[in-house]
Amino acid sequence: MSQSPRIDLSRLQNDLIELSHIGYDPETKGICRLGFTEADMQARQWLIDKFNKEGFHGRLDSAGNVIGSTSKEGKGPVVAMGSHIDTVPAGGMFDGTLGVLAGLECMRVVRDAGLKCEFPLEVYAFAEEEGRFGGMMGVQAITGELTPQWLETAHDASHVYLKDEMERAGLNAIEALNAHIDPKHFRAFLELHIEQGPVLERIKKPIGVVEAISGVYKWLVRLIGKANHAGTAPMDMRSDAFMGLADFAHEIPRIIAEEGSDKSRLTVGRVELKPGYAHTVPGEAEFTLVGRDTDPQTMRNLADACRRVLSSIARKHNLMFEFEQMSWLEPQAMADEVIQAFCRQAQEMGLDYEVMPSGAGHDAQYMAKITPTGMIFVPSVGGISHAPDEWTHWQDIELGTNLLLNTALEYANASRAKESSA
Repeated sequence: MSQSPRIDLSRLQNDLIELSHIGYDPETKGICRLGFTEADMQARQWLIDKFNKEGFHGRLDSAGNVIGSTSKEGKGPVVAMGSHIDTVPAGGMFDGTLGVLAGLECMRVVRDAGLKCEFPLEVYAFAEEEGRFGGMMGVQAITGELTPQWLETAHDASHVYLKDEMERAGLNAIEALNAHIDPKHFRAFLELHIEQGPVLERIKKPIGVVEAISGVYKWLVRLIGKANHAGTAPMDMRSDAFMGLADFAHEIPRIIAEEGSDKSRLTVGRVELKPGYAHTVPGEAEFTLVGRDTDPQTMRNLADACRRVLSSIARKHNLMFEFEQMSWLEPQAMADEVIQAFCRQAQEMGLDYEVMPSGAGHDAQYMAKITPTGMIFVPSVGGISHAPDEWTHWQDIELGTNLLLNTALEYANASRAKESSA
């Protein structure tokens, strides 16, 4: 039996470090590449140049997705890999980026080893995965989930419109509809990602095989009262928007206990008090609320409970409650055949692994609607992600990328796939 091909870890390390310099903020010591900002588009051009310098075929589609292919013609069906390279503010160097650059490394291994694949390999860096404008815009464009109305009206929490930000980046929002790809183009989609949680580190396993991805909804909530003088307005006569927010935050554990599950999450992530003066009672509290669970009915129960509680709190504090649902992504199971392929390859490589759910949303949950899809997790040190101290040990990255490589090769060769499943 011939030895399985292996990645060049130093080459992947260099790529990850080089890309981490784009958008690096010395003040936070994190990386900021918000979707369609200058840093994000600079990173996309860097990636296109990287594909082309390596002898592959890189391009930017009308939705801002970067696509690299081993096939000049771009004909399918292809074995696709990838993730995203946009970040949250003060983010880390691995979230999303690892899956994209690991895919590139897999393509290089195939090239260097002179391996013949029956199906081409493609790597996708999906645009705007972090949900600045709600949803996962790039992969939604690929899978045909966008609408003209959403593209015209989507905006971020600071009320910057997607269409304006895309125009500044040299793209036309409505033309993003043209990025839709026929599902027949794909043979499978494989995504490598850091876990962004503590489970793998706690159980001391280097690999997670994802069985399902939590759904997630994102609201922009406003509690509107009356601004007043902090010294003269009696406590019992105030319409204090912050007190409403504080009461709601206190109710979150109870909502989860009554309506949720051990996989439920509710998070108030961004808060703005208006008018925002030290000596003025806040007349408005605007905040984001994100809910997650792996069961669609539980997600709906959580959302309904949040509405009821916020309405009750608004009445109690003489406030008006309103919210805008910026996105709603349903939970998504991964394909059994891909789960089995990952497990089979892990066993052949002697890797200890855990089959587990993902609490975070990923591009894979949209790709799973159109093609057999699966995800690999590698451990996050301390379970930390979306922060400057996000870290994954290089040896775990090497193991995860080699598992990605061998599974991609199984799918890229129909005869090998038949032998493996026999």
